[in-house]
Amino acid sequence: MSRIAFITGATSGIGAASARALAGEGWRIIGLGRRKDRLEALADELGEGFLPITGDMRDLEDLQRIVRQLPEEWQGVDLLLNNAGLAPPMDDFQDADLSAQLNAMHTNMDGLVALTRALLPSLIERKGSIINLSSVAGSYPYRGGAVYGATKAFLTQFGLSLRSDLSGTGVRVTSIEPGMVETEFTLVRNGGDHEASDKLYADMDPLTADDIAEAVRWCAMLPANVNINRLEVMPTNQSFAGFSVHRDT
Repeated sequence: MSRIAFITGATSGIGAASARALAGEGWRIIGLGRRKDRLEALADELGEGFLPITGDMRDLEDLQRIVRQLPEEWQGVDLLLNNAGLAPPMDDFQDADLSAQLNAMHTNMDGLVALTRALLPSLIERKGSIINLSSVAGSYPYRGGAVYGATKAFLTQFGLSLRSDLSGTGVRVTSIEPGMVETEFTLVRNGGDHEASDKLYADMDPLTADDIAEAVRWCAMLPANVNINRLEVMPTNQSFAGFSVHRDT
């Protein structure tokens, strides 16, 4: 029987790209997301090896139900990819809409913790893996990123501490921390403003969803005795010196 990966935020970007990458290695994929049409399209693409599940990371009770009611042939989860997340608009915190900030916290932290806890029995039984999609924003501050950066710092620390708790179980825990990746993420953050999204990535050759999916695939396929604790990935033209970006024009 092939291994099973449970991927959150599977409807687009890194989640969808990771589903394709792991499916290419023979994994079966449980894809969780809010957009049913996107999940169905991915199911059409990947076939019977993809189980689409519509759900919201903010609904903690529903996440528990989803895990309890997985079909029997899909219950042995070997990998949890905690990819779902969002960022509020980049307003200074003192000027920011509080509801948008809290929404990011509920999505990026509360739901992730609840789902991870629900899947741990299977992951422990199968000596599986957890890969958390964090961000360089959790390590390096920038203006307008107070809450988003804090949620990603939480995710990184959660993973490191969880690895301590799981010592001796055989479960691997990895934090992948990308820099600038051109996906729908920034478009959503800016309320659908294509111009703002295009301007952010102009002339600097950002990472792609496929780049990070390759990192996910690599970590997932390593021998069982190898654990990548943290993997920080940036485009060549981005550095951590105040998030300085070199542009070609």
